[in-house]
Amino acid sequence: MEALAGRRIVVPETREVEVLAGMLERHGAAVIRCPLVAIRDAVDPAPIVAWLERFTATPPDDLILFTGEGLQRLNKLTASVGLSEKFVATLARVRKITRGPKPARRLRELGLKADLPVDPPTTAGIIERLSRENLAGRRVAVQLYPDNQHTGLLDFLRGAAGSVDPVLPYVYASAAEEALVIGVIEAMAAGEIDLIAFTSAPQLRRLRAVARARNCEAALAEGFAKTKIAAVGPVVAVAIEAAGGTVAIAPADNFHMRPMVNAIVDALG
Repeated sequence: MEALAGRRIVVPETREVEVLAGMLERHGAAVIRCPLVAIRDAVDPAPIVAWLERFTATPPDDLILFTGEGLQRLNKLTASVGLSEKFVATLARVRKITRGPKPARRLRELGLKADLPVDPPTTAGIIERLSRENLAGRRVAVQLYPDNQHTGLLDFLRGAAGSVDPVLPYVYASAAEEALVIGVIEAMAAGEIDLIAFTSAPQLRRLRAVARARNCEAALAEGFAKTKIAAVGPVVAVAIEAAGGTVAIAPADNFHMRPMVNAIVDALG
């Protein structure tokens, strides 16, 4: 018998929803697809192009990479402005500080590697790690993501480093129709869902925003209490706890979808 046969699992992933759903379905799960956050190019690419020109013309000492998506989009944009080779060459020269496995994986795809992987892979982890170093006079570039949670890091860097140059290569757009999101919340509150598997912190913010807008916050709290929750890694786990949920399942050390699915199978199979 398949390990997850009869289990109803909600997948809020967007970009790789079919990859994650397929992994779970191969173990027999009934997957409810509810993509919560879509990723879009920035409306105005001009500030990003200007950042790329500064980055390649006068390379910083350090580059903090928050997401693989951000690095991928920066690299893609360089092709349209004739900076591809120069961008990769500059990346090879600067010290690359990575939060989590995804930016490190994107670097490997470019033939490069992270110089300073941060553990734990959180914004607080970056601050703690860099607070042990002398950043005086160093020029630090930062690839942000649309989270609005970076004030503490940028304030720290502005106080500790010589200069800070942030860039935001993409934006989030809500993907799922609200009716589908409300349906998932109501099914969770009714005890009809065995598990919801979160793969990014913005998914939690989107879920809570819909619940607030539709006066379903009590139902969401009840759903969290009745439904097991899986987190792909510690950043997502923190967001789940902040939303009032409790993480029941998470990979021990390898924060990717496949290890999360293995952990789900071990817990529910």
